[in-house]
Amino acid sequence: MDWKQAWSTTVNTTNGALDALSPVCAPFAARWDREAERRTLLRSPENLKALMAAQREHNSARSTAAMARNQRSAARKASTNPFSANRRAARTADKAARQHHSQARSVMKVARKNYPATLTARAVQMHAAHAVPGGLASWLMTEATHALTVWPASVSAGLIGLNIAGLWLGRRQPSVRLDDGMSAEERRLAARLDPSFWVQHADARGLSGTVPTPAKLTPAGLVSHVRLDGRWTPKTFRAKADEIRALLGARTDLRMEITSGSHGDRATITLRTRSAADGIDLTGWQPGAPWGVDTITGESVFVPLGRRMLIAGTSGSGKSWSARALLAEGSEAPDHRLVVIDPKRVEAMNWQHRARTAITLDEVLEVTDELVAEMHERLALIPRGQDVIAISAERPRITVFVDEGAEVISMAATSRARPTKEDPGDPEWGRIMENLRTLARMARAAEIILIWATQKPTMDRNGGIDPQISAQITYRAALALSTSGESRVVFGEDATEKGWHAHELPMPGVAMLRFGPKAKPHPITTRAFSPADVIALPDRPNWKRGSSQPAASPLRLVKESATPDGPVSASAETNRDRVLRAVHEGARTLRDVTDATGINKGTVSREIKVLTASGDVRKNDDGMLLPGQEAA
Repeated sequence: MDWKQAWSTTVNTTNGALDALSPVCAPFAARWDREAERRTLLRSPENLKALMAAQREHNSARSTAAMARNQRSAARKASTNPFSANRRAARTADKAARQHHSQARSVMKVARKNYPATLTARAVQMHAAHAVPGGLASWLMTEATHALTVWPASVSAGLIGLNIAGLWLGRRQPSVRLDDGMSAEERRLAARLDPSFWVQHADARGLSGTVPTPAKLTPAGLVSHVRLDGRWTPKTFRAKADEIRALLGARTDLRMEITSGSHGDRATITLRTRSAADGIDLTGWQPGAPWGVDTITGESVFVPLGRRMLIAGTSGSGKSWSARALLAEGSEAPDHRLVVIDPKRVEAMNWQHRARTAITLDEVLEVTDELVAEMHERLALIPRGQDVIAISAERPRITVFVDEGAEVISMAATSRARPTKEDPGDPEWGRIMENLRTLARMARAAEIILIWATQKPTMDRNGGIDPQISAQITYRAALALSTSGESRVVFGEDATEKGWHAHELPMPGVAMLRFGPKAKPHPITTRAFSPADVIALPDRPNWKRGSSQPAASPLRLVKESATPDGPVSASAETNRDRVLRAVHEGARTLRDVTDATGINKGTVSREIKVLTASGDVRKNDDGMLLPGQEAA
């Protein structure tokens, strides 16, 4: 036999068993030490002096009460008259002495409580009170014929041994076995999550009654399951997040998640010391590349095309960088087109070579009018028995990206809500939001998909999400948000309860994606796609109403004559020429011009404003349109 190996195996097995028992006995030892420390702190010189004074007063009062009782007894024997002066005086003195004795006894009890015996002395007294009667009972019960006699003295000795063993195991420091590959920070956190450390220091943080399991290292960080005793529930334990962070000594910016465990009396602490997306290259883009990587599971996250989507994130969170991969995917295939509505102009400039862009109010109104007209035409083409139109190069899927949503809502409202004498505005601009709401409600079957992006995801007057549009969204993504209220607006009223805490995400480039009941509130490292990467993408056709190809008509910089001498070919005639010709032919209202030319209302309104400013068209006092020379 290899004695050395046998000894090593025995030692390891014994230490392993003791390490397993130590956490079980740790609460008992911690409670013993707390009580012993409390008694030691109470045994101060001041409390000792108060106890000695109370004992002297009690002894004096007891002696006085005994003397008064004896005097009363002597007076009763000396006289048979209960109303005699001696008996009444003795009775009064006895009553006063007994009251004084009772008061002195109460004071002494309080003084003894304030100056208690040590816990060791109290334990010796309790074991002695059990062992002495137990020994006598054992001696009296011992007979040779009684083989099954219960020995109370042995039971007493066993209780003393269990008490000592429990204290030794509870105070024992087990060897913390940590997984290889941990960083210095993870080793320190894992040591503090060990039950032996936690139980000894939990009471000082108000966490007594909770016992964690040794931490395990996962690709997403450290995970520990906590047993909740007594009054604890996962909800009340989660409310102690600040105390738990202080007990662990964790960094303030280290993300810590406290969730419900497998049972009602269990909770789970997860410290995000690392990410499963570490080491994965998420820069640039190529067709079919994932939108991001789940930082907990390490799985690739894809956002399928054809889903109405909300992307929210405060300034600097990486919202635009994260959305560009979706826009690149939506403009890559021959049967896909992209429309970018961007009042801020910055993002739209990056996509001009592969998307139709709209920046000004007139451009936004024009493109939304065309999209609504295209939607109605496509809905009429859907055959019976089918839900959506079949996409093709002639009828491509159109992804409409709105960035920034709050600015679109604001400019569509203020353009008609604040008219001035110099600039009366155009009431037609208010149709922008109606068009976008219609696209959100009805355009999915027509394969016109709305992606709404905003920095301020609220639905109040200055918010960045329209309630009707928000109700149609199926995919909701959020990067770092400002408040928990914004998280609830994006992910629903149950966001706080279910763990969708987007306001706690780090910046930039980390998001959460909710798209159904099976979605998990896992942080996702999104793909970083820079403006230079977008500009370097190959050109793609821009969508325009009536054609999947980009418009070939050049801009006309020379003003045509108000009364052309000869016919103008239809291919060379611009929208402005058609509007002007309709006015010369007798159209007097915006509706008349729209019916005569077949151009949408937004474009007609814009062209009339330009022609009015140039003097080619004028308006009478009643608002009727006239050619310039007639009004003159």
